[in-house]
Amino acid sequence: MSEQARKTAEALEYLTGFGNEHSSEAAPGALPIGRNSPQRAPLGLYAEQLSGSAFTEPRTHNRRSWLYRIRPSAAHPPFTRIDNGALRSAPFTESVADPNRLRWNPLPEPAPGTDFLAGLWTLGGNGDAAQRAGMAIHLYAANADMTDRVFSDSDGELLIVPERGGLLLCTELGLLAARPGDMALIPRGVRFRVELLDADARGYICENYGQPFELPNLGPIGANGLAAARDFQAPVAAYEDSERPTEVINKFCGNLWSATYDHSPLDVVAWHGSHVPYVYDMRCFNVLGSISYDHPDPSIFTVLTSPSDTPGLAGVDFVVFAPRWLVGEDTFRPPYFHRNVMSEYMGLIEGAYDAKAEGFVPGGGSLHNMMSAHGPDHETFERASAAELKPQKIDDGLAFMFETRWPITATAQAAGADHLQRGYDDVWQGLQRHFRA
Repeated sequence: MSEQARKTAEALEYLTGFGNEHSSEAAPGALPIGRNSPQRAPLGLYAEQLSGSAFTEPRTHNRRSWLYRIRPSAAHPPFTRIDNGALRSAPFTESVADPNRLRWNPLPEPAPGTDFLAGLWTLGGNGDAAQRAGMAIHLYAANADMTDRVFSDSDGELLIVPERGGLLLCTELGLLAARPGDMALIPRGVRFRVELLDADARGYICENYGQPFELPNLGPIGANGLAAARDFQAPVAAYEDSERPTEVINKFCGNLWSATYDHSPLDVVAWHGSHVPYVYDMRCFNVLGSISYDHPDPSIFTVLTSPSDTPGLAGVDFVVFAPRWLVGEDTFRPPYFHRNVMSEYMGLIEGAYDAKAEGFVPGGGSLHNMMSAHGPDHETFERASAAELKPQKIDDGLAFMFETRWPITATAQAAGADHLQRGYDDVWQGLQRHFRA
């Protein structure tokens, strides 16, 4: 952690809006007027297009940004393979998908000097990174800044959910600060470096190989509700003009590749487009729910969705359980018992989750694969079944879920981890027979 990073984060300004055609320049006159690629770009810069979608995808789904940089990205030496560490990618073939309910405690504390990239640890996922389908779940634990190296992911976009400690994300398009309660997204292929705002940091990552995340359609809800586009914040242009050697690490088809540049590639002076990183405060989520009876399906808490080729069936959804009121009459108010065709990984950022009385702690996570039976534990069921049904404010926790269309295969390191809770099934023991003919 550096005091300078903290001061920088506190002074940041942002552009607002999700999916906007933003533009920003860190030096006056750096953006060309009237064209994207003039014969000579302003200020002696190089024009470069970064495409997050195929050129011919529909305009509403097309993601691209024009970057005006000090040196072109093409000027670099060859990349060579490096060790993947604890990072894994789909297809996950080292183990088999498990129908059992699984739950983990937080990651162990990392060794001193572990930065964000070195602290990545893959829990599992599905699909195939090379086919741009599916997703992976990673956790991170770090206690050092990334120094003289940057990272980019050619396989997918990274949705980062801090649980402990803040992050300063130094990207090609500018700076973002992400603290517990925020989520940040780094688009496919965008290079970035992570500096810590606190002594250490820990959190969760969804690597989305498929279609970029978008805001879900609201349907009968109407024009407003859930996550508002205006609450998403994109960076303003900021650049590094450094001639110091910098290691650039690229995740490509599941493996890490490295090249040492003679300069920092975070040298974009101006940019415009829609393929941009952003940060979102999950406490801004406009929670909707029942004001009469029953507990609504968790899809009502969807912040972002990555659509698939089947309407309504997401490659992955990002769902947040934010503070809210429960007022349902004659209703069991915690989440109901259910078996679901979707597979769910849930994490906890702070406090407690209303369906679990104990064992589910911040930094930990649970995996309920498709059709696995789950729901409130014994203690929660007994308490909620007898509770007085007065209006109740749920404001002592913040949880989230990565929900995906395919089963999640845990990595061998996750299936055999010391912090895997071997007795997770026990939370449903004690649920008694109450049937009366």
